[in-house]
Amino acid sequence: MELSYWEYKTWLSNVDFTVVGSGIVGLNCALHLKEKYPSSKVLVLEKGSLPQGASTKNAGFACFGSISELLSDLRIHSQENVVNLVKKRWDGIQVLRTLLGDNVIGLEQYGGHELFLKKDTSLFETCVEGMDTLNALLKPIFGEKPFVKTRNVFGFENIQNTYITHTFEGQLDTGKLMSALLEKCLKKGIHIMNGVAVKKLQDSGNTVEVQTTDFSFNSKKTYVATNGFASELLKAETVNPARAQVLITKPIDNLKIKGTFHFDEGYYYFRNIDNRILFGGGRNLDFETEQTASFGKTAIIQDELERLLNTVIFPNQKIEIDYRWSGIMGVGPQKTPIVKQVSNNVYCGVRLGGMGIALGSLVGKELAELSN
Repeated sequence: MELSYWEYKTWLSNVDFTVVGSGIVGLNCALHLKEKYPSSKVLVLEKGSLPQGASTKNAGFACFGSISELLSDLRIHSQENVVNLVKKRWDGIQVLRTLLGDNVIGLEQYGGHELFLKKDTSLFETCVEGMDTLNALLKPIFGEKPFVKTRNVFGFENIQNTYITHTFEGQLDTGKLMSALLEKCLKKGIHIMNGVAVKKLQDSGNTVEVQTTDFSFNSKKTYVATNGFASELLKAETVNPARAQVLITKPIDNLKIKGTFHFDEGYYYFRNIDNRILFGGGRNLDFETEQTASFGKTAIIQDELERLLNTVIFPNQKIEIDYRWSGIMGVGPQKTPIVKQVSNNVYCGVRLGGMGIALGSLVGKELAELSN
């Protein structure tokens, strides 16, 4: 691409901070940098026409970990690590709420419910037995015991008659959230360029040469916030892409279901939105295929989503599907995000482990603070 004098002067000269990725982490990082250094030039580069990855493709769960997930974590990690991770998720949601406001992001706190299939009696009993332990560990974070048992009030079938509910969990409107973040950045004078794919970062010690598919420029400091695509720029960090497939129904008359729901150890999840049900998951059916940075859908997962929709969620109704899509998460051997300095002038905030809504705002803030 040939750049004009005006293009280079306006967008690409004298850049103080470049953020790669315009998702939740990237935009929060840019906002905190601009707040800390009001006279600085902050540039955000995004390879997609809209934020790629998961920020505009997620399910919009304001969640902190289902009971089966957290009990599983306790078998692998220390109590301190698990509690700290839940606290980060909770703190991240509070940062987001303070920044934008509940009404702006469409936050509704209907609770997060874990369902247990009939075949998962042993898992259900284990989780019931573990409630007291987890409630004692997490009460200091939430101020109350988060987990309670509730009845199957929504008439789901082929499940245990009791849910285990996290009373503090909620849901939000992903589109409203990202639109509000973008608008806030633009009002602060942050430059955002879409359709720009960064291919390489060359840190000379004094500045970073940012090489894109079409042009190169220099930035005093650069922040990588590409999560599931992080391995393209951060060869030394362990961040694996993980694709999540989702579908959403057409509007359903008299839909009574409200809340966020998980089952099968969190590998499936659904919620209400605009008189529809959004339903995603199934990555555990084919881990190898779903460890990809390519968007797409597969029959094995989409067929199972439809089967479960028709046998568990709506066993006695004919439900039509309206849209299907996929998003790319960043996962790794640990669930803790990577927020660190990579070289003299390059930093990263990646590997959100499917918890971008809860963690993204806090990780973005922490990423911006690394350059102190």
